[in-house]
Amino acid sequence: MVAGVGLPVHAGCVQLQKLPTLSFGGFQQAAAPSAALPGQTTASTAAPSVAAATALLTGAAALRSAGRGRRRHGGCTAGSVRSAVVLRAGGDQDFPLVNVARGLSPAELTGPRVPMWVFRQAGRHMLEYNEYKAKTGKNFLELLRDPKDVAEVTLQPLRRYKVDAAILFSDILVVAEALGVRVEMPGGKGILVPEPLRSPADLSALPAEAETDTAAFVEDKLSHVLAAVRLILEKMKEEGFGDRPLIGFSAAPWTLFFYMVGGSSRKNQKEGERWLAENEKASKKLLDLLTKVIVEYLSAQARNGAHVLQVFEAMGEHISEENFTRWALPAMTEIAAELKRRHPTVPLMVFPRGASYSLAALQTAGYDVVSVDTETNLGEAASALKAEAARTGGGRVAALQGNFDPKWLRACEGGSVEVVRREVQRMFDSLGPVAGFGQNGHPALIANLGEGLNGTESVELVAAFVDSVHELSTK
Repeated sequence: MVAGVGLPVHAGCVQLQKLPTLSFGGFQQAAAPSAALPGQTTASTAAPSVAAATALLTGAAALRSAGRGRRRHGGCTAGSVRSAVVLRAGGDQDFPLVNVARGLSPAELTGPRVPMWVFRQAGRHMLEYNEYKAKTGKNFLELLRDPKDVAEVTLQPLRRYKVDAAILFSDILVVAEALGVRVEMPGGKGILVPEPLRSPADLSALPAEAETDTAAFVEDKLSHVLAAVRLILEKMKEEGFGDRPLIGFSAAPWTLFFYMVGGSSRKNQKEGERWLAENEKASKKLLDLLTKVIVEYLSAQARNGAHVLQVFEAMGEHISEENFTRWALPAMTEIAAELKRRHPTVPLMVFPRGASYSLAALQTAGYDVVSVDTETNLGEAASALKAEAARTGGGRVAALQGNFDPKWLRACEGGSVEVVRREVQRMFDSLGPVAGFGQNGHPALIANLGEGLNGTESVELVAAFVDSVHELSTK
């Protein structure tokens, strides 16, 4: 710890900046220094065959040369656009981010043409989060179990930054926990599954598909998350943030599969693909089960008020393109199809991190917004989406999301307010003139990061990122 400051040291990357007062929507606070961040299917929702999934990927050829490995940050550890429809989510409210996700031309918005939020915008990089954790005496996983704690942490970045959405403070492994899988978070080792599935026989310990394929299962096992969604929306209105939507989310089936059979994102990284190769029937059974639970979980979030739903394929870098096509893509397609059937006005976002070759296929699968990682050029992604829309008969072109490199939000890696503004402009330029976003078949953009905050970022530079996006995209 740094004496007198109380901030964890992150390999020389602790920012000790001055604390100016920030005022957002009537809320004032001091700016803080950075702290260390499918079962049975109906005919209408059946997943595509392997051949069909392979066809979906043909539009992504331009992206296959993109780097697949996760960038390591040394020094800091820790066709046509769809018809324009204004979505009035949550009654009479009109959210710019939701409207862009649904296909409204950004030119029809007032103010900035590029709405934005930040992956992991709540959490360890904020002093108020670390102070709240210390005050409650709870660790990350314990915070997730109390709706009051979840609501407080979800709202913290809204009070500090002018982000255009809140995202539910949660974790990708809550679905695994609901299935009876033990999840732990020992210090310095990330989130772990200490007792991963070792063989197909271990599947017998999981709930039966007939039990999990119900709304009642999610409403029982994940009732605390749904209560948090409702409380967040209530608190957002109370604190003057009712003009911003709430994003709900879940991990994708492959990502959950990866953790449940491997136990960690840092070790046993080949275990998932070993299962796919050696235990095909069991792998399909587990992925089918996860797909059904995820559909019910995301559907429940929408029923409880979430305005947008995000699917995170966080472990896309740990599956080959061939296996992604055969195993991951059909599951993600089924999720999109069923959620679109149930909640046609709720936009769907997806982030296949480390698997950007799949962006065009995920567009065709039905996702309204496809997220781009730091290793992929936005212009190349746009070309792939437009080519796929043309190949499939002039269908919709999804909006893009991403892909600012969070290293520029760390002073120890060369970040500064000036550099952040320069890099935001470069991000825009890689997609084209801002005036052309969402016009004439070109994708719109929701600005975000190309990977989540890791906890060593400066709040001043995160604020500079948010403000630069808005300022540089305003008419």
